[in-house]
Amino acid sequence: MKTNKKPLTIIVIVFALELILVGILGIVFRNNINMIYNDIETGELQDINQVKEECIELRKTVNILLTTIMGLYVVTTIFLTIYLSKMVIYPYKKMLESREKKEKAEETEIKTKLLHMSEGIIAFDINGKIDLINPAAKLLLKISPEDFTFEDIFNKFKLNLNMEKLIYLEELASLEQRIEVEDKTVKVLFSPFRNEETNKPEGIIAVIQDITENVQLDTMRKEFVADVSHELKTPITTIMGYADTLLEGEYDKKTEKEFLNVISSEARRMARLVTDLLDLSRLDNNKKRIKKTSFDLGDLAKECTQKLAIETKKKGHSVECFVTADVPPVYADKDDIQRVILNILTNSIKYTPDGGNIKIYVGFVYSDAYIKIIDNGIGIPEEDLNRIFERFYRVDKSRSREMGGTGLGLSIAKEILDKNGGSIDLKSKVNEGTEVVVKIPTK
Repeated sequence: MKTNKKPLTIIVIVFALELILVGILGIVFRNNINMIYNDIETGELQDINQVKEECIELRKTVNILLTTIMGLYVVTTIFLTIYLSKMVIYPYKKMLESREKKEKAEETEIKTKLLHMSEGIIAFDINGKIDLINPAAKLLLKISPEDFTFEDIFNKFKLNLNMEKLIYLEELASLEQRIEVEDKTVKVLFSPFRNEETNKPEGIIAVIQDITENVQLDTMRKEFVADVSHELKTPITTIMGYADTLLEGEYDKKTEKEFLNVISSEARRMARLVTDLLDLSRLDNNKKRIKKTSFDLGDLAKECTQKLAIETKKKGHSVECFVTADVPPVYADKDDIQRVILNILTNSIKYTPDGGNIKIYVGFVYSDAYIKIIDNGIGIPEEDLNRIFERFYRVDKSRSREMGGTGLGLSIAKEILDKNGGSIDLKSKVNEGTEVVVKIPTK
């Protein structure tokens, strides 16, 4: 920004003129006084009237000069006041106003961010009283209006926390705690904050995060590893046991055949498990290529029914397939959808007692085609429905193993439908049956 130097130059010139005039006034006054004094001394001014006239003239001269100087001083003062107001005071005032607006805007922005943060924030002063708290913190820790201090909030969780240690001890400069709040797990990070100028501690900030989902995922991961180990260990143990038995002695052909059948069955079970795990891995890592095409869902449902006709006949089930509307072609990976349908039908056949009824409906709702498979099998308890799509989760593990299940079928079905833009929903009642609805987009 360029500064106008002209007014400042004028002020300097005027002040210089004033100084010159003051100097002239002093010189004139001194000279005139000296002249009068000399005239009196030499006797040229003996008449008192002449002295008075000389003094009057001197006073007039001084008055003129004083008036001129005062006028210039007043004008200069006014001009300087206007100049300072315009060039210094007004810009400074504007700068202060701008700074205040900026600080208010930043404060409003911080408050807005704190208000809408998913993490909870609580600031405690040096005495443990709440300075600041956002809604997320109140919700995550179930803080009531009666909670005003550090102790009020955290003592009810029976945490061994000392605020003084958190503030003053270097080794406890930050501390992380896990707290169970009803059905949630939250992580609280305590960290002291200091005054920037004095570097003295002023309080503690607590940052609260909901880690319930992370804890659940970690638990599921551990269960998954344990389940995989168990599922692989069981057939391997069986195969090794029967193989060692065959190697230790000689048996008749019938016994050998029975042992070999067990070995073959367990080997196939292991192969299915490994195949399912590989499929899940490919789906998780997006390594499986989805080849979408248009095809008729009703025709595919009938093909799947025919493929499982032998299993259906063994158990004496009645299977009926109905196409309830003019269903447009669906757009998805045909092989994937076939695998989903076969998986659901296989489960219905396995878990429906002999002589049961299985009905298949193919229809169209909005922009999705659907296939609904209803059986009158043993059903699933209500408490297990929300976990039925978890990997290796089975309602009756021993029975599932006897029937050759890996516990991954529904997990794979859900992953496949997610990749193809579809969905799966399951309803069931114990001893009444199960209803599975699969939706697939038509475009």
